[in-house]
Amino acid sequence: MRVAVIDGQGGGIGKHIVEQLRKKLPDLEILALGTNALATGAMLRAGASEGASGESAICYNVDKVDLILGSVAITMVYGLLGEITPSMATAICASPMPKLLLPIQRGNIQIITVQRIPLPHQIEALVDEVERRMTLNQI
Repeated sequence: MRVAVIDGQGGGIGKHIVEQLRKKLPDLEILALGTNALATGAMLRAGASEGASGESAICYNVDKVDLILGSVAITMVYGLLGEITPSMATAICASPMPKLLLPIQRGNIQIITVQRIPLPHQIEALVDEVERRMTLNQI
């Protein structure tokens, strides 16, 4: 199974996702897709199998994985402080691959009825869901 972890800025959220995936699912193939080289580098240092950076890399690879992981901001035009381009958001949303997204609430978008829990707990739930899907072969 191959998953893409998409992040931008400094790659902090993606780094934590990759670290936890690598701990719990050591054989998982993880593709780090960063909006910039800094984010990709952080995810690679955390244990991603391979990585690529930028708009073209993200648009090209989102259909070549079994699952897409990241924050909900990766689906929003100009999300991550403007790093998500319209082409990236379109490619991610149009991809037929399942997406597991963390409800990180920053900026002027608030997701109502979602509990505000600490990021480490959100990432733990995300990793548990990836593991559940692998076990059930739902990916």
